[in-house]
Amino acid sequence: MANLERNNKILLDLVRQPGNNVCIDCGAPEPEWTSYTLGIFVCLNCSGIHRNLPSVSRVKSIRLDFWEDSLVEFMRERGNSAAKAIFEKCVPAFFYRPQQTDCIVLKDQWIRTKYERREFTGENNHFQRAYSADPFQSTLWKKGKDNKQFLKRIFLLSRTDFTLRYFIKEDSKVPKAVVSMKDLNAVFQPEKIGHVHGLQISYVQDECTRNLFVYHEHGQVIVSFFNAIRATRLAYLQKKHPTLRDSDLIPLLTRLPLKEGYMEKTGPTHREPFKKRWFTLCSMNRKLLYFKTPLDATELGAVFIGTESHSYSVSESTGKSRRGSRWHWGFTLYTPGRQFVFMCEQDKEKKEWLEAFRKVISQPMTPEDYANEADLTRVK
Repeated sequence: MANLERNNKILLDLVRQPGNNVCIDCGAPEPEWTSYTLGIFVCLNCSGIHRNLPSVSRVKSIRLDFWEDSLVEFMRERGNSAAKAIFEKCVPAFFYRPQQTDCIVLKDQWIRTKYERREFTGENNHFQRAYSADPFQSTLWKKGKDNKQFLKRIFLLSRTDFTLRYFIKEDSKVPKAVVSMKDLNAVFQPEKIGHVHGLQISYVQDECTRNLFVYHEHGQVIVSFFNAIRATRLAYLQKKHPTLRDSDLIPLLTRLPLKEGYMEKTGPTHREPFKKRWFTLCSMNRKLLYFKTPLDATELGAVFIGTESHSYSVSESTGKSRRGSRWHWGFTLYTPGRQFVFMCEQDKEKKEWLEAFRKVISQPMTPEDYANEADLTRVK
């Protein structure tokens, strides 16, 4: 008969060991659940996904469930590091590894890809070849530019010329748009788009940032498309920067926004009426973009964010800046050419924006940043 106290102590000791002390699937600290059929330690959120894979994974709580001696021994023999050597043996460099804060569809498909389809064990190489197919085709639902209606569109990724094309009809010969991989970025935005599989694709055209909002009903399709974009982007960057290592290029494949949300903004003289706008701040390209709504296809304006040594700074606003605004929590962004006054609905939001701006300003500028600063003269 199992010794409950002894087994509980063994499991608690195991989960504190390096490798086991974070969730194997998303990296969350101090996991308290396991897949006892796979021999891995997972967090509460990822354990819920494992419950949906009963044919390959069954879960138990370290603290709440009864543990037989044989299962405890299996957990001791396996553990996260040993399991990774099996299930993550051949993860492609471009494949996105979700973190604790990522959306459900990314975590769900990462777990299914590893344990259900076993794509990274070296057994099924045809899965990995599919991401690099040329062209890579997906049929997705895309939001119309000037309305909220989503319509089916055909998307083609090409490694031949490093582009993303989309077509209105299957038999269309001429694409509706051709997007270069140079500035393309894809990031999951389920809350913004209003669909659990919502993906935002951004790119630069005619010196303006443009957005495409797409989704697919099946998580595997949209995540495969996302990783195919990353594979194509990596191939483009490898050709553009042949001397750089993949480890230097991987962080450039997906640029997550540092901060997004509504603020009110006044004009250049600070006497204009405050207008509510949707703002996106990206630390990687040091840009603050603003739109009328979160689902606008085209930006209204953009502001480059340099360093303090180049006369960029941010601070809380004085009371005078609040006149004409419905909101009462303000701050000012100082740039060499202009001061921008912003108002937030809550003090908490103001503090988050201040922290985000200070993080960007504190980062040293790269040669590419200097080029972007020179190019970005559009301010509205």
